[in-house]
Amino acid sequence: MLKYFLPNEHAKSIFEITPEHLKQKGIKGIITDLDNTLIEWDRPLATPDVVRWFEQMKQSGIQVTVVSNNNKKRVEAFAKPLGIPFIFEARKPLTRAFQQALRDMKLKKEEVVVIGDQLLTDVFGGNRLGLHTILVVPVAQTDGFFTRINRNIERKILNMMRKKGMIHWE
Repeated sequence: MLKYFLPNEHAKSIFEITPEHLKQKGIKGIITDLDNTLIEWDRPLATPDVVRWFEQMKQSGIQVTVVSNNNKKRVEAFAKPLGIPFIFEARKPLTRAFQQALRDMKLKKEEVVVIGDQLLTDVFGGNRLGLHTILVVPVAQTDGFFTRINRNIERKILNMMRKKGMIHWE
């Protein structure tokens, strides 16, 4: 059961995830979380660095779709100015939104990576569907109410994985 919570990779931030790295793995698309993955959960718009990261992916022919559990207003306000496709109220870790993103990008599971900051939503959801998952360190030290609950559960899961020698990025 723990294997479903274990990401395939770990990165300190999205900026460590380069088009070259992804292309070596045959990746043509990214499904990425929004809050505390790309920007802080309480920041409305993309930073210049995030805008550049999106541009690098686009120039390299890698499609990006934002898949967030947040509401339409929040996700649309971030993604629309950037011209990035998005799915809101995704209900991750359910796989429906991940499957929709795959269909929209017209890509196979083997060609897509899921990037997120939470084991219980992003990694678990992506792993359940057989997608390659990358866990990133949250960009903010604070979280919304429900995410704080998830973080407590995640700490317990991480401790169990640590004891079993499953974690290799610390």
